[in-house]
Amino acid sequence: MLGPVVAWDDAGQPVALKGPRHRAVLARLIVARGRVVPATRLVDDLWPDPPDGALSAVRTFVAALRRSLEPDRAPRSKPQLLVTEGPGYALRTGAVDAWRFEAAVEAGEYETALGLWRGPAYADFADEPWAQGERSRLTELRLLAVERLGAARLTSGQAAAAVAELDAHVTDHPWREEGWRLLALALYQSGRQGDALAVLRRARAMLVAQLGIDPGPALARLEEDILNQAEHLQPASVWSATAAAYQRTAGARAQLESTVGLLRSLAVTGELAEVRRHRLAAITAAEELGDADLVARVIGAYDVPAIWTRSDDEAQAAAIVRAAERVLPTQDHPTMRARLLATIALESRGSSAARPLEAAREAEQIARTLDDPAVLAFALNGVFIQSCRRPGQSVVRDGIGAELIALAERHALPAYEILGHLIRLQSACAVADYVAADNHSAAADDLAARHDSPLVGVFTRWYDALRADTPAAYRQAAAQHPATAMPGLDAGLLPLALAVQAIRHGTPVPDADYGPHAPYIHPDSHTPDPPPGLFLELHWTLIARAATTRGDDETHTRARAVLAPAAAEQAGGQSGLLTLGPIASYF
Repeated sequence: MLGPVVAWDDAGQPVALKGPRHRAVLARLIVARGRVVPATRLVDDLWPDPPDGALSAVRTFVAALRRSLEPDRAPRSKPQLLVTEGPGYALRTGAVDAWRFEAAVEAGEYETALGLWRGPAYADFADEPWAQGERSRLTELRLLAVERLGAARLTSGQAAAAVAELDAHVTDHPWREEGWRLLALALYQSGRQGDALAVLRRARAMLVAQLGIDPGPALARLEEDILNQAEHLQPASVWSATAAAYQRTAGARAQLESTVGLLRSLAVTGELAEVRRHRLAAITAAEELGDADLVARVIGAYDVPAIWTRSDDEAQAAAIVRAAERVLPTQDHPTMRARLLATIALESRGSSAARPLEAAREAEQIARTLDDPAVLAFALNGVFIQSCRRPGQSVVRDGIGAELIALAERHALPAYEILGHLIRLQSACAVADYVAADNHSAAADDLAARHDSPLVGVFTRWYDALRADTPAAYRQAAAQHPATAMPGLDAGLLPLALAVQAIRHGTPVPDADYGPHAPYIHPDSHTPDPPPGLFLELHWTLIARAATTRGDDETHTRARAVLAPAAAEQAGGQSGLLTLGPIASYF
C-alpha cells in the first residue's frame, strides 16, 4: 500500500491483480483492517454512479482476486485470504507493508519503517474518499518517522548523516517546524554554525511569508542557544543530562528494568563482556527487593537473539536459570511465563537434561496462543537452541529459521530476521547448498549494516572462510573479532578449523589447544558422548573416523547408528563455520 497498490507471493514475485477495480477492491479491504466490508458498500466506493450489474461485477472482481492471491487453492475449497462473511468480504492477512510500517514506527525502527515506502500511500487511489483518511494518517506517520530518525541520529552522534535527509524533508514539507529545528541542530553539531543560523532565518522567512505566523518557541530558543553555543546542544551532553535526570527521579525498580533495556542494546551492538558483567547483577538486585513480578520482568525482558549453542559463561547461565525457575511458579500471565521458559531454554544451551527441552516446547506452545510476535520469536529461539540434541535436525532448524524470517519481516523485528538468516545459512551448509547459504549470508550482512549489529560479521566471515577452505582464510576469520567477545564460540575454534581442514586434505593434524573439542580430535574407546550443539555431528564423525583407524568395530557401529539420520549431511556444516565433508564418507 505504500506506493501503487501491488502484491507479491512468498517467493517475492509480483501477483497479477488485473485491472484498477480489482486493485481498488483489494485496497478497500485493506483499509478496513480485517473488518467485513459489505458488498453494497464496495459498489458505492467503486462507482460514483453504480451501473446495472455492479454487484455482480464486484463478485467477479473478488473471484478473480481469490484466484490471484491463492493460485494453489483446490477447486471449491474455502478461501483463506479473501473470505466471505455475512453480507460482504474481509481480507485475512497480516502481510501488509502499511501495517509493518506502523509496527516499525511504534518499535522505534524508523529506518526499517521508511525503507518500506515506494511512493505516496495508496498512490493510485489518491482521489478516492475511502482512501483519503488512511493516506493522510500514513503520510503524517511517515513525516513523524523521518523526524524521529533524524533525532535519533543526532543523539547517537551521526549529525552529518542526518543533514541531507532533513534538508530534503523541510524542502518538501516547509511547514514542519520540527524538521527545521532538527536540520539546524544537525548542521550545528556538524560544525556548521553559520549554516545552522541561516536555516533558522530561512524557516522564519518561510513561515511568515507563506503562513503568516512567527516561528514557535522551540525554533527561537534553538537560535539563541546556537548563538550562545549552549553546552546541551551536543549529543553527549544530552545523554549525560538525561541519564542524570532519570537517575534522580526514577525509582529503583524502574532503573533496574531500564538497565535490562540497555543491556539488550549493548548485546546487539557487540558489547557482550559488559553484558556479562551486569546482567546477573541486575537479576540479583531485583531479587533483593523481594518483588517477584519485577524479577520476572528483569529476567524475561532480555530477549536477545542467540545463534550459538555453547554458553559464553556456564556458571552465570546456570545462575540465571535457577533464578528463572524460582520465580516461574509465581507468574500466571502467559506472556511472562513464555518469556521465563524461553530464557530457561536459551540459557541451558549445551545441556542434555530434559528440563530445557520441556521449557522450550512449553514456551512455544504458550507463545502460539498469544498475539505477540516478539514473544513467539523469543520462544522459537529457545526451540532452536534445544534442537541440537541428536544429529540430523538441520531440516527442523531450517524451518525455524524460515518462520523467524517471515515473522520478523511482518512485524519489524530485525534482530530476529538476522537470526533466521543465520539459522538458514547453517542449515544450507549442512547439505552443501552454498547458493542458498550465500544468499542468507548476504541478507544477514545487509540487515546487520542497517541495524548496527556488528557481531553478525563474526559468523558470515567464518562462513566465507568455510567457502575458501584454506588455513589462511580461517586464521583471518579468527582475527577479525575479539577473542573475549564470545568465549563459547571462540574456545578452540581456530585449532578445530585447522584440524578439520588438515583431515580433509590428508595433512597431519597439528598439535594445539583444542579446548572443549580436545576429546574428539584424538578420541579413543573411552571418549564420552559429545554434548548437544552445532558441532554434534562433527564430533561423532571424528569418533567414527578414529574408530575405523584403530579397528574399533563396536565404537564405529555405535557412531554410525547415531549419525544415520544425518548421513546425507556435511560433518560440521551445521555450524556454518567449517566442514569435514560428507558424513557418509566416514562410515
